[in-house]
Amino acid sequence: MTTAITPRPAHRARGTWWKTVTGLVLTAVMLFPVYWMLNVSFTREQDMRKSPPDLFPVHGTLEGYRAVVDQQLPYLGTSLVVGLGTVALTVALAAPAGYALAKLRPRGGVLSFLFLVAQMIPGIIMAMGFYAIYLSLGLLQSVPGLIVADSTLAVPFAVLIFTAFMSGIPEELLQAAKTDGAGPLRTFWSIVLPMSRNAVVTVSLFAFLWSWSDFVFASTLASGGAHQPITLGIYQYIGNNNQEWNAIMATAVVASLPAAVILVLAQRYVAAGVTAGAVKD
Repeated sequence: MTTAITPRPAHRARGTWWKTVTGLVLTAVMLFPVYWMLNVSFTREQDMRKSPPDLFPVHGTLEGYRAVVDQQLPYLGTSLVVGLGTVALTVALAAPAGYALAKLRPRGGVLSFLFLVAQMIPGIIMAMGFYAIYLSLGLLQSVPGLIVADSTLAVPFAVLIFTAFMSGIPEELLQAAKTDGAGPLRTFWSIVLPMSRNAVVTVSLFAFLWSWSDFVFASTLASGGAHQPITLGIYQYIGNNNQEWNAIMATAVVASLPAAVILVLAQRYVAAGVTAGAVKD
């Protein structure tokens, strides 16, 4: 017995080409600033004001990237430490909170609403509050202070992600663990957290990106200190060298690389983590 294969209608195939073309054009438009940043980072200083400008760095130079190595590495190192610290603190606080909201179900349904409200508070208002507190505690211009401040942006979002993901874990697994004598803490550490890998990766990625790109907390709480993140490095570099555009763009390229690489490597986990809880059986 043979099964006939129905050919795809020709008119349907012809009707989708414009969607592909439109997608390619829109993608090219959105990515053009990134390409121009790369182009300028390799362009010589004397070629900056050519009219029309070169679409390709015909006479390329690495002077901008040499300036990054000489001047911006301390800022990049600080941002890396702050980003990893923010990830660790965010996961340590948000994962147990998400587990409690999803499975332990504390009385009162206002906690999730409060986390949503916390995400709506403008960062500059929080920065002013942190400034007053850190001034009293002596935490201004310190890396731990930046880690705590950046975590306040990530924790509410992370709790909601963990809650949605952990709500989909079958109750039968938790009941089996309870029958075997595991308490809530052991169940969380041995069963719930390993099964929440996608949510952990998603939360870690967003926490790192938010701390890496933060400027409000950095300019308020770390300006003038010995340890400043790359956002302040770029800001000060533009102010001090506003004619050296190849060095400025090279700094922007180097600062963008860690976030881009992490996003590419973690995209499949992020897709699963963000959509967790969207569909219920």
